[in-house]
Amino acid sequence: MAGYTDFPVTDLKADLAALRIERAPERHGRRRWLRWLILFVVLAGAGAGVWRWVTRERPVEVQIATAAERASGEQAAVLNASGYVTARRRATVSSKITGKVIEVNVEEGMAVKEGQVLARLDDTDVRASLNLSQAQTEAARRAVAENEVRLAEAKVTLQRQQRLLKDGVATPAQLDQAQAEVDTYAARVAAARQQVQVAEAQVALHQTDLDNTIIRAPFSGVAISKDAQPGEMVSPVSAGGGFTRTGICTIVDMRSLEVEVDVNETYINRVAARQPVTAVLNAYPDWQIPAHVITTVPTADRQKATVLVRIGFESLDPRILPDMGVKVTFLRSEPPAAKSARGAAGAADAPKPPVVLVPKTALRSEGTQSIVFVVAGENVERRAVSVASTDGDRLEIVAGLRPGEQVVAPLPPGLADGARVAIR
Repeated sequence: MAGYTDFPVTDLKADLAALRIERAPERHGRRRWLRWLILFVVLAGAGAGVWRWVTRERPVEVQIATAAERASGEQAAVLNASGYVTARRRATVSSKITGKVIEVNVEEGMAVKEGQVLARLDDTDVRASLNLSQAQTEAARRAVAENEVRLAEAKVTLQRQQRLLKDGVATPAQLDQAQAEVDTYAARVAAARQQVQVAEAQVALHQTDLDNTIIRAPFSGVAISKDAQPGEMVSPVSAGGGFTRTGICTIVDMRSLEVEVDVNETYINRVAARQPVTAVLNAYPDWQIPAHVITTVPTADRQKATVLVRIGFESLDPRILPDMGVKVTFLRSEPPAAKSARGAAGAADAPKPPVVLVPKTALRSEGTQSIVFVVAGENVERRAVSVASTDGDRLEIVAGLRPGEQVVAPLPPGLADGARVAIR
């Protein structure tokens, strides 16, 4: 066609192929195998570490106690109990009559002596009655004197009539009249004397009422409460609702302090009279007070299943106060025969092995054996021991354990010999 020029057509595909750079063939299969091998080794190592961490032996958390050696001369405890300090002589002092308080001479904590005046009541009415009875007594005495004078006159007249009758001047009727007058005045004298006795009894009665207006201490002790004030009414019986007091104060004889404890009837066979006891006041936990059993009250409380035991202190101390809480430990009584035998043996005897005390919770029974677990580093050692007896909440170990060693107490279930432990 006109206006067009023919050009040769170039093969583009062949030109592009000529521009490609030839590279050396890669080893794809070998490198892929190495990568998988390394990944497998890493995962296997991590898995082994996780498995060792999961399946490792974890320490058992335990509590420990130190085996203590019993001191020389220390007695074993057979029972523990708690109770309160009480006073055998304790009284709320009141009046014997109802009256108005006009004076109170006592305060809390004051030491009082037997017979000391603690308070006074209004004695106006009682004193007036006493004066009246004294006047009546004086009048009765004068009546006796008057009748005695008339009786003496009547006797003189009777003697005169007797002489006149002998002389024939008087008649028997006159003699009888004189005798009747003597008898009459004698009866009046006897009645008047009886009236004097009645009047004197009235005086004594009113004098007693007057003495009752003075309230005295019945025994020596310490006042622990003041219950009435001047101006209040006091009565020996509850009367007048809350406006009448029934006592002036409360006195405690500090020389009569003792301990009362309730012992479960299951363990009362461990308690005997004169048995040694150690008492510890809640207020002074580090002070051990020597004491002894006074008696066991011969009756049981049906509701609580307990028996009351009275305990006396070997010596009293001002720190011991009524109603204080106290914990007591009943000690094992040594038989007299054992004491005498021990004294006869003297120092020639061979030294006895030490008695080691551990908590009861540290012991495990396996058949006929008694087992404890002793802490040795991070592990425990199973050890057989020989138990002699109990000492309260502890056990007496006479073989298999040394003083100062640490044992696991309480024992966790499943604890075995050689187990790793962590002290809690």
